[in-house]
Amino acid sequence: MSGATQSRDFIQSLCGEFQKHNYIDPSHYEHIDVKRGLRNADGTGVMAGITQIGNVQGYYIQDGERAPMEGRLIYRGINVEDLIHGFTSEGRFGFEETAYLLLFGALPTRQQLADFNAVLSQLRPLPVNFTEDMILKAPGRDIMNRLGRCILALYCYDDAPEDHSLENELRQALQLVARCPMIVAHSYAAKRHYFDNDSLYLHRPQEGLSFAENFLYAIRHDNRFTEQEAKVLDLCMVLHAEHGGGNNSAFSCRVLSSSGTDIYAAISAAVGSLKGPRHGGANKKVMEMFRYIQEGVSDWTDDGQVKDFLRRLLQREAGDRSGLIYGMGHAIYTLSDPRAKLLRQFARGLAEEAHMVEEFQLVESVERLAPEVINGVRGQDKPICANLDLYSGLVYKMLGIPEELYTPLFAMARMVGWCAHRLEEVFNPGNKIIRPAYKAVAPMQHFVPLDQRG
Repeated sequence: MSGATQSRDFIQSLCGEFQKHNYIDPSHYEHIDVKRGLRNADGTGVMAGITQIGNVQGYYIQDGERAPMEGRLIYRGINVEDLIHGFTSEGRFGFEETAYLLLFGALPTRQQLADFNAVLSQLRPLPVNFTEDMILKAPGRDIMNRLGRCILALYCYDDAPEDHSLENELRQALQLVARCPMIVAHSYAAKRHYFDNDSLYLHRPQEGLSFAENFLYAIRHDNRFTEQEAKVLDLCMVLHAEHGGGNNSAFSCRVLSSSGTDIYAAISAAVGSLKGPRHGGANKKVMEMFRYIQEGVSDWTDDGQVKDFLRRLLQREAGDRSGLIYGMGHAIYTLSDPRAKLLRQFARGLAEEAHMVEEFQLVESVERLAPEVINGVRGQDKPICANLDLYSGLVYKMLGIPEELYTPLFAMARMVGWCAHRLEEVFNPGNKIIRPAYKAVAPMQHFVPLDQRG
């Protein structure tokens, strides 16, 4: 028997050993006041902190129960719809302005915005030899894992990584926001070269280009993009930048920050959280689901055929057999997700430009038909809305962005929100290390000497 076979057999036996001793009876949760997933019984989140950064509103409490409402996403007290209308009506890019607002708490003046853009431009280049040493010498298939590793590695390139003064933390935060797109672009270039047998091309950030323009410039071999493409990507980044302190990745960042650890450790934890398919990886699952729908429905314009296939998805008879319609429903939003509404609105023109009108209309059909199907299969009557993920993957596809970059794009934008939550957690008096309790249910047992164990 080879060593590899012996190791595999032993690990398989350990799986049985683990399952025998690690099963938790679900009935425990019926008798112990445990907030599973830090959620109350009615689905609302357990109150764990206070923030001024972002607010997500999808329902209100009436007579002690949740009542549905049109969703609102609020950045520092400003409705994101008003924010987006403000800069789009003037024909401007808005991500940098949004970043300033989330980090510092107020909209910048024209001069402050110009200075902020200049600082971000100065900070975009990666440290000397960083790409060679941290990306090209150890390429990886998963860009999110590469991003998390590179963020941790930046600690070693920082002359003052443990200086927790406000000035230094702000410098580190701005560097992370500025450098993240280049890390993602170079990691993707290495992945294509070493794993997809493609040519290696690395582009440097360009002064005078916006956040969105620089990213499109960096990932395209010919550096070419249209103004509409850049502005739709800019909109996506604004909508992804923040979603309250209770979302899984922001909370992960705050949990680590509360322990007193450095910003690189805290932000890399947020990246790891966002990678999960229940969080930032959901847009990839949406696109996978639509491939199943497109293959399984002969006429995309036939509501009956689409509904039948959605029903099969819920009944685990099609798709990935998860029983889910990805992109539908949200923990907070009820009647509508404002991010999905805005992205749908701006995506229509892009669909025509990309010759993907039929695909766009299929997504709209799923949004329209899925609530009825879900309620019918589950025997319920509740509002179910499309969430951001239903449209974001399609928009990225229209932009010619490969699927392995969908979640990293999310991380690039959310870097701003994470850093804002990090700063709020560290620089507010009275904050304590976050330490929820777990109820131990393992029975007591005696220690058995080694020679007496069966």
